[in-house]
Amino acid sequence: MADPNAQSHEQQGKKDTPLGLPEPPAGGIQLDVSSGEGVALDHLGPMVVNKDGTISRITNWDTMADIEKKNTLRILQKRNKQRLDALKQASQDNPEDAKKP
Repeated sequence: MADPNAQSHEQQGKKDTPLGLPEPPAGGIQLDVSSGEGVALDHLGPMVVNKDGTISRITNWDTMADIEKKNTLRILQKRNKQRLDALKQASQDNPEDAKKP
C-alpha cells in the first residue's frame, strides 16, 4: 500500500514547480538586427508606464479593432505622460529614494 504522505509531498512538489513557456510557433519569427536598422515591434502594442515606473504591454493588442487601438493610444499617451511626470517629480523631491534599486 502506498504511503499517502509520500503522494502528498509529490503533489506539493508539482505545485511549486513553475510552468514552462509555450513552444514557439512552427517556423518562428526571425529578426535580422545585424544591419543596424531599427526593428518595429508594432504588433506588440504600445508601452504602458505603470505607477511604480515599470513598463508593460497590452496583452490583447493584436486582437483589438482599429478604433479600440486608436482610443487606447489616445488614453495611454495622456496617462503615460502623467505617470512619468509624477515619477520625475517624486525623484526630484526625494533624491535619495531615486538612488535605491
